[in-house]
Amino acid sequence: MSSVKSDYKLLTVFYDGRCPLCQAEILFLSRRSQPQILRFIDIHSSNYDASATGVSCEEAMAALYGQIEGESIMQGVQVFSEAYRRANLPVLAWLFSRPWLRPLHDRAYRIFARNRHSISQLLGPLLLRIVQYGKH
Repeated sequence: MSSVKSDYKLLTVFYDGRCPLCQAEILFLSRRSQPQILRFIDIHSSNYDASATGVSCEEAMAALYGQIEGESIMQGVQVFSEAYRRANLPVLAWLFSRPWLRPLHDRAYRIFARNRHSISQLLGPLLLRIVQYGKH
C-alpha cells in the first residue's frame, strides 16, 4: 500500500481496456495507490456510463478523461498528473503538471491515442508482462 495522503478525493480514470499498454499503465498505477483515491473504469465495460460522464466511448478513445469526485470531467494530461500524484509518483506528477510542457504532452497523447493499438501491439504485451511479473 502506498503512503499517499488519504485526504485526496477519489479520482476515476476512464481507460481503454482493450489496449495492453493501457492495461499495463492501469495495473502499475493501481498497485501503487489506495483504492479510495484512485479508481479505473474500462470504457468498454458495463461499468462505463457515457450518459453520466457526458463523454461518449468514441470521445474517450481519442483523449484521456478522468473525474475527481464531486468535480467536473477533466481531459488530457491533467488526468495523468492527478493519477501519478495519487500513485505516489511525485516526479511524474510534477512533469505532467508543468504548464509549459502541457502542449508537448497534449500533442504526444493525441498521437498515441490515434495509434494506441499499433503501439500497443509492439510494446503492450511486454510491458504488461513486466508489470504483472512485478506482482509476484
